[in-house]
Amino acid sequence: MNARAETVGDKPTYRRAWQQGHFCLVPMLGFFEPCYESGKCERWRISMADGKPFAVEGIWQAWQEEQGHTYSFSQLTINADTHPLLRRMHKPGDEKRSLVIVAKQDYDAWLSCRDPELARTYLVQQDSELLVGTPISI
Repeated sequence: MNARAETVGDKPTYRRAWQQGHFCLVPMLGFFEPCYESGKCERWRISMADGKPFAVEGIWQAWQEEQGHTYSFSQLTINADTHPLLRRMHKPGDEKRSLVIVAKQDYDAWLSCRDPELARTYLVQQDSELLVGTPISI
């Protein structure tokens, strides 16, 4: 699931994890977004231009069930209306959203942050020259 960074601290589903600083990193090689520039939905893979793995910001939660603890995570998203690549994704007229890619030098700071207001300073868009988008045929 994705959680909107703008409301993550307010929504009942995410508020407790956000306030308790249950921050995590979600490792990946790329993520997929729909692009409608051709007039139909095309699946695009968004990845780092250098092809290296990266991580996106997330929050995690735990709860007790009969069989023990269950854990889940949600990826954080931010508005991408001004990002040169990511603003091209999603349906025309829809708000443009993107996962929050964490710079490697910020991994430890994000994971150890316990202040929700300080955590908001990490909710920034990755520089456009670091990302590449590629149409994927299905």
